[in-house]
Amino acid sequence: MTAKEHLRTVVGELSEHEAADTLAFIARRRDALGELLASAPVDDEPTTPDEDAGTAEARAQIARGEVFSAEDIRREFA
Repeated sequence: MTAKEHLRTVVGELSEHEAADTLAFIARRRDALGELLASAPVDDEPTTPDEDAGTAEARAQIARGEVFSAEDIRREFA
């Protein structure tokens, strides 16, 4: 059984009150991550020539369509 299948089973067994509490918990965690990211300092450190070259290569790969979706990666490592 996959994690999503197991989660669906568990969610199906929750009472309405437990489901509401769970949704509130998830919302708080998402909000906390958003707040953390929004308040993170801007990375203003200078980059090295190697980092710039790596960034340029990554952007070129994206432009050529040489990318993997998150689902591709999940399937590979599941």
